[in-house]
Amino acid sequence: MMKQSAWRQMTGPEMWMGLFALALTLSLTMAEHMDQREALQTSPVLHRHKREWLWNNLYVEEERPTDKQYYLGKLKSTKSGDRTHYVIEGDGANTIFKVDEKGHIYVAERLDREVKSKYHLRAKLFDTSNNLVEKVEEFVILVTDINDNDPVFTKSFNASIKERSKRGTKVIEVTATDADDPTTANGELAYTLLEGGDFFNIDSTTGIITTKYENLDRETQSSYVVVVQAQDLRGLKQGGTATTSVTIAVSDINDNIATFTKSSYVFSVKEDMKRGQRIDTIVLEDRDEIQNKDPIVTIEPPSDIFEMERSQTKDGNLMLKQGLDYETKSSYTFFVHVKENHLQSPADNKDNPVIKAQVTIQVLDVDEQPEFSKSIYNFNVIEEMMVNNIGVVSARDPDKANKAIRYSIEDKNSPIGINPVTGQLFTVRKLDRELVANHMFQVKAKEEPNGLESFVNVNILVIDINDNKPELSIEEIFVCENDMAGMVIGTISATDKDDHLPAFSFTLVKPNGNFSVIDNNDNTSNIVLKHGGFSLEDSRDYVIEIGISDGGRPPMSSITSLPIKVCRCDNKRIHTQCKAAQLKMGVGVYTLIPILCILTILVIVILIAMRKRHQKDALVTLGKSEIHEQLVTYDEEGGGEMDTNGYDVSILTSARNDGSMSMRQGPSLYAMVKKPPTACKGDMAVMIEVKKDEADHDRDGIPYDTLHIYGYEGPESLAGSLSSLDSSSTGSSLDYDFLNDWGPRFRTLAELYGVDGSEGSDSLY
Repeated sequence: MMKQSAWRQMTGPEMWMGLFALALTLSLTMAEHMDQREALQTSPVLHRHKREWLWNNLYVEEERPTDKQYYLGKLKSTKSGDRTHYVIEGDGANTIFKVDEKGHIYVAERLDREVKSKYHLRAKLFDTSNNLVEKVEEFVILVTDINDNDPVFTKSFNASIKERSKRGTKVIEVTATDADDPTTANGELAYTLLEGGDFFNIDSTTGIITTKYENLDRETQSSYVVVVQAQDLRGLKQGGTATTSVTIAVSDINDNIATFTKSSYVFSVKEDMKRGQRIDTIVLEDRDEIQNKDPIVTIEPPSDIFEMERSQTKDGNLMLKQGLDYETKSSYTFFVHVKENHLQSPADNKDNPVIKAQVTIQVLDVDEQPEFSKSIYNFNVIEEMMVNNIGVVSARDPDKANKAIRYSIEDKNSPIGINPVTGQLFTVRKLDRELVANHMFQVKAKEEPNGLESFVNVNILVIDINDNKPELSIEEIFVCENDMAGMVIGTISATDKDDHLPAFSFTLVKPNGNFSVIDNNDNTSNIVLKHGGFSLEDSRDYVIEIGISDGGRPPMSSITSLPIKVCRCDNKRIHTQCKAAQLKMGVGVYTLIPILCILTILVIVILIAMRKRHQKDALVTLGKSEIHEQLVTYDEEGGGEMDTNGYDVSILTSARNDGSMSMRQGPSLYAMVKKPPTACKGDMAVMIEVKKDEADHDRDGIPYDTLHIYGYEGPESLAGSLSSLDSSSTGSSLDYDFLNDWGPRFRTLAELYGVDGSEGSDSLY
């Protein structure tokens, strides 16, 4: 808010204008108070009384300098005199406004109408004794306005207008505020455009901006900035001013035709491209924003192989509608057209759009997989028959090379085979519908020699024949002691694994004096008593043989023995005690097969166990004549007890007196080896040479380098040799037969060192 002395600055016309504004303000205020008085006079409740106070409202000009207090007016009363004095109370009393004893009112401070425009006070008249002479009178001091405030724009303004809008279309309303009195010219504003008047108008009173012409084009200019000025004193030059800028964006509409960027397009496409895939995108040129673009691209005339779809950017995607075949057709030519939907006419580019273009598709050759003549093959095969010609699976190489095709079935366990050259299917083994009713497998077709391959599904439906005998569905059949002749004691039915409508018939294979079978002609039969009089004390068993026929072609039949129990029953035919009958039912083939399989497996297991036992006994009872010098022994024993840590003698086992060999410690065989006659104590090298010579000249012997012969004792042992090789020879003077008397623990030693009189070392080799 400006705080200045307007009167000092005004001269000439400006002062006259100020006086005119002041007079206008005073007249308006007086009119207001006169209206208030008239309202009081016309009020039926209030009564006019004689006025003793004589003055009107007081007026004071805002922003008047107060170097010293200045006179405002005087309070007047008919009762005032020399012995009375005035007192004021209320807004600004005795601070802003002061009164002397004679009723003269002075202003002591500068006032601002924009802060406070009215001051309500009360006047009082006292005598010298401070007694109230006259009743309190209220009065108002009005602050008159001067043009001390400029207009202000309190916010920024932004607007939007659609392009091609009609002349006079409202864009935005721009308003400013002025703190001066709005009822005077000081607060009345006028608006003008300082910039932007070429395209827009503004209402000087309301500040509403409108379009001046209809040629706004977003593609030419997308936004405008206009400058608005607000001036008080109704736009007079003396008035204060304020300016603001308004950004006006021109929004887009669909006023441009989408066009092709060129008149012809060429695309290359591989022949193995899948249906529904995008070949390429034909880009459209459209100056409108994407949300306002609405092009429609079509192929004319319509094609069965290609089609156009709109992309996310509203261009044209060229799509493959059907598969291509280079060998059939290697190129395609057609035209595409574009038109704009929901266009705001007339279009800006109506004179030169490219709305038609030629498209050429070049099909590229690729090596393609073999093609089967069908997507799936279905054949029928009668069960339990070997069929050499089920049907033919056929495939070809779609390429110009037309390579030979080789057929195969990947499933090695498939009961169906295929001719690798002709593709003819045949059965490898008989099919059983009751086990598998439908066989599905894949046939592979591969280009020779090492080309591409493809697969096709083949479905074999097994056709049923009547190859299964009917089976009796057995329920519990019993007869009560109190049953009478003609009573139905049970109902029997049958099942059949074959796939046909059952037509079972039931008969008694052998006539029976106690029971009869009556066919119900609905695949069931009743068991009927011929007479009563059964007893639990009767030791006889009752069994009837039921013959069943399935009615197929050819018919299959079976015979089943059905036992019937004798029971003691209550009056509701609920048995309480029964005598079990012997079950003499016939056993079918399918029941015998698992039993025979189990018996066969048991016999095989027993035979294998006996064979292994026989082989084990044969190894234990090897004769001496079968013992060879297959020894795995040691290099040199060394120094007796002092050298035991260097050798492992645990593998030596005993030889029986009869020459047999024990295999308790592994597969090693031992033989009796004589000590070389030429060896002497300490001369190990000579012994080794002798043994090597024997191995070289003995063609029946094992090569010496596979033997580790413990044939010579070290010279440092004080004890005699413990080698079993020498001790078991016929030259030994010791007799170890006494070891047999020592018990089973020494039996092994007895067998090892015992000597059979009929055999000697000469029998060993």
